[in-house]
Amino acid sequence: MIASATELLMKSAPYSHFAMVLAASLSATGLYGQEATAYPVKHLVVIFQENVSFDHYFATYPHAANLPGEPPFHALPDTPAVNGLNETLLTKNPNALQPQRIDRAHVATADQDHDYTAEQQAFDHGLMDQFVQFTGTPEKGGPSRVLDYFDGNVVTALWNYAQHFAMSDNSFGTTFGPSTPGALNLVAGNTHGATPAEVPDEVTHGSVIADPDPTGDEASSTDTVRLSGRHVGDLLDAHGVTWGWFQGGFGDPSQLHLGSNGQPKSDYSAHHEPFQYFAQTLNAQHLPPTSVAMIGRTDRAKHQYDLEEFWEALWSGNLPAVSFLKAPAYRDGHAGYSDPLAEQTFLVETLNRLMESKYWPRLAVVISYDDSDGWYDHVMPPVVNQSQTKYDVMTGTGETGSNPPLGGWQGRAGYGPRLPLLVISPYAKENAVDHTLTDQSSILRFIEDNWKLGRLGNGSFDELAGPLLNLFDFEHPRPERRLLLNTQTGEPLGALVY
Repeated sequence: MIASATELLMKSAPYSHFAMVLAASLSATGLYGQEATAYPVKHLVVIFQENVSFDHYFATYPHAANLPGEPPFHALPDTPAVNGLNETLLTKNPNALQPQRIDRAHVATADQDHDYTAEQQAFDHGLMDQFVQFTGTPEKGGPSRVLDYFDGNVVTALWNYAQHFAMSDNSFGTTFGPSTPGALNLVAGNTHGATPAEVPDEVTHGSVIADPDPTGDEASSTDTVRLSGRHVGDLLDAHGVTWGWFQGGFGDPSQLHLGSNGQPKSDYSAHHEPFQYFAQTLNAQHLPPTSVAMIGRTDRAKHQYDLEEFWEALWSGNLPAVSFLKAPAYRDGHAGYSDPLAEQTFLVETLNRLMESKYWPRLAVVISYDDSDGWYDHVMPPVVNQSQTKYDVMTGTGETGSNPPLGGWQGRAGYGPRLPLLVISPYAKENAVDHTLTDQSSILRFIEDNWKLGRLGNGSFDELAGPLLNLFDFEHPRPERRLLLNTQTGEPLGALVY
């Protein structure tokens, strides 16, 4: 291995100038840094999907209705329970509507209101009973479905992944609000440092609370902001670890697909791409890497890539140590223009390929989400960071708590709504549900800890984040464990591979 060769060079006597130069070169190219991990995971893939609360996908897990004509789901023996909707919450819910199961014939739903303030209003001081009034969006010809949920006959793949790997039922959005804050918290644990510091209903006190586009991105709209400060990419670069953000449509922002609502939708969404907000990683013109060999390393692409370049890197044996994947919009699961079945196709295609690759034995995949879309979830999160702005209403007008905020930065009240989080890996526990308190920045913390990067500082939520470690069993890896699924139904393809 490269690290071993480097260590031999370091120990050679006399320690020659050639050895010093070669050791430095190996470290600078990322080869040395990728070897030095705290855990046996050598490659991490984060699949960052859109707009789902935990109850929206896992309310009745592991019990599915199993109605005729839908893919069946039957839980394995001794499947652990989750903190889902009990009989009282299903039939005597304190909200203005009662939760209803959504079947496969009606997966295309309206987008709900998931603004920073609206989500706090829906929580109603922790009573969790104002979702219809504040985040619900009426369907055409009917009331809002904001309390409704899918089960294992619709989100079949995710339920099957949960059966054979590990998931959390106690993971939250780092702050309230829509996609951009979630994406920024994933990579920086921070939504502060925005210029301009005030944009009505989008930026307050320098903190992003909505979805302005990144300044300088050629695909951005006229409402744009730029962020200062550091993100995880800066730490990875400083330690010689390869990485990249790979997003559908990045290479051609004009590319369209038909969405679940029957309307054309751009594959690329500028406000879903967090690294474009920072000057040090802005790839303004969406330039491709100078070669496949440079994917994951610093060149004109600045670690920002089209999704297809992820597969080019994998097939060429050049997979970065840390990869963030963003589906093209029509397959990202976002209500209004995508749906769970379109999302399932993307997830299963991606995971089938990864499980069949040479990287699988030392790989971990995290499936997580950027925000809840305003969908109902019954769990009130702990308020670990308070805020006092005109957009905060959790504990009173103009405040979510009265304590000073983390780092002194206002407009970052959280945690926000509960979100799904799954770990799929030979190192993942099997058929396990973890109850450790985590948030989006816990993924950031795992990267920092595994590659020994240190913390970002400057009020990043990484200093508060709970660990993902209870989702793993590093002592008993099972590299032969592969679960290949049907992209359309989410059912296993033949016998499970163990």
